[in-house]
Amino acid sequence: MPDVHGVLIIARNGDRTEFNQNPYTYQPSYTESTPLGAVESHQLGCYLRSTYLNPSSPSHIKGIHADLVQNDQVIVHAKAGGEGNAIFDSAIAVLQGLYPPNSNNLIELANGTKIVTPLGGYQYVPVEMAPSGVDRALEPWTECPAFEQHITDVYASQGFKETAKSAERFFDVVRDYVFGRPTTFENAIYDYINSQLTHNQTYAYRLPPTLVEQAHGYANYHENAIFSDKEIGGIGNIAGRTILHPILHSLERIAFDDDPLRLLLLETSYQPFISLFHMMEMVNEHPQLAAIPNHASALAFELLRGPPPELREFLRIKFKNGTSGEFETYPIFGHKGDIAVTEFLYRLENFAISSQKQWESACGVHSGYFGITSATESMSTLLTVFSAFLLLGMFALAWFKRRRGTQVPVHDVLIVDNEKSRLLP
Repeated sequence: MPDVHGVLIIARNGDRTEFNQNPYTYQPSYTESTPLGAVESHQLGCYLRSTYLNPSSPSHIKGIHADLVQNDQVIVHAKAGGEGNAIFDSAIAVLQGLYPPNSNNLIELANGTKIVTPLGGYQYVPVEMAPSGVDRALEPWTECPAFEQHITDVYASQGFKETAKSAERFFDVVRDYVFGRPTTFENAIYDYINSQLTHNQTYAYRLPPTLVEQAHGYANYHENAIFSDKEIGGIGNIAGRTILHPILHSLERIAFDDDPLRLLLLETSYQPFISLFHMMEMVNEHPQLAAIPNHASALAFELLRGPPPELREFLRIKFKNGTSGEFETYPIFGHKGDIAVTEFLYRLENFAISSQKQWESACGVHSGYFGITSATESMSTLLTVFSAFLLLGMFALAWFKRRRGTQVPVHDVLIVDNEKSRLLP
């Protein structure tokens, strides 16, 4: 039986308060996690611990430290933009289940005193986040003109119009239960209905049967159309294309570089799941995956290596939809079993977006002197800067003439532009 040498996990955040996104730009609103969401994510962490850190499990990761975390073996990234607050809280809850408090998490001082970390040996696992608003790895679709055009194209497509037509009766009925919110197919109302049904008892008593199921079905169609593409490298798959970079990079570290890394956790939102399910052709045989995954879902990439003389590494893809059930194995790219790591890399590496420059190229934006801007914004910024420097030059010239009359020397000032850093890991 092959050994598991490493695992890459993409996990969706747990339950959170109502969350809205602009239907034409997908700019997000504020949301925060709930106690239910923390419990869901903690349950996922416990499940991952029993699956991958338990020595008696058939999927136990070979060589990983199970009781006390070794930070060079575990890397955690959490999405900063959009649902960032709820996602960060979910990452912490997953880690609390994955590496629970351990009384051996202590140090002995010079005087012989033993100090255990708070909460009975709480384990502090570092969580990396990009600055909010520039998380191009885990939220690349915002401020992306090409993606906004993709949204417009989806709404104008024949399939979308036909589905919207068939949904008119539903939106007429549901209008009384969304309290002034737009009831058009472009505006997703499922999140509001589901959130109220979960947290508002009065609303739950009043909502007629099947409305939430219908809203869920239409939301699945909507989000699947937005976050997928006919072409594997299309802009509709941008959520999958950017998250591929940390996946492929970590996979190479574990497989080829004799690296201590054994577990990568990417805590994020639902969009990358949809894109990856399409990019890896999982939806071809399992069309139910063309939908929004439930809270606290997890997609696992298990790196397998057989006993000698087998030297090749293979990948096994598993998915768990929400807190119920177990991991299920899904074939990718038409394979009936595991896929060689080299084939996986070959099929996907050319479509991964791994740098700021590649993101700009895919989205059709231009690097301005002061960050990422569209062509119009760049021109506006340059004109503003030019005007400011012109005005500054006029004041400087007047000051120079006054000072020259008093024979006071003027010193030149050299301004050096700051070099822009990369935004993707």
